[in-house]
Amino acid sequence: MKTYVFDASALFAFLRNERGASKVNELLKEAMRGRAKLLMSAVNYGEVYGTILREYGPEQALTAVQAVSPLPIEMLDATPQRAFKAVEVKFKHKLYYAGSFATALAIEHKATLVTSDSDFRKLGHGFPVVWLKV
Repeated sequence: MKTYVFDASALFAFLRNERGASKVNELLKEAMRGRAKLLMSAVNYGEVYGTILREYGPEQALTAVQAVSPLPIEMLDATPQRAFKAVEVKFKHKLYYAGSFATALAIEHKATLVTSDSDFRKLGHGFPVVWLKV
């Protein structure tokens, strides 16, 4: 079974029905069928919540959380070990801190990162990424 890690932009694409939403939807369907495993760091999930809270207020942020809750995305905690790995990734690849959590999770689970954030190009061509939009 293939494993994918969503960064914040992947969930934003789905919630906002932006370019790339159809690919995220396809991966969600694969996960519902038991053909894929979807992971997301609590840090990246918090990034989504925080952005919606800032841009649209608490009601919309709560609505988004309720919409995501039943989806087949396993939210993983930011443990001290994951935080240390994220910091190592951040310094090695010069990524933003939140993005480094998604990358560290993908490394930990030998997963493919799902993103539309061009900052992840810094990981190089050998890192498995599903690009939602470029």
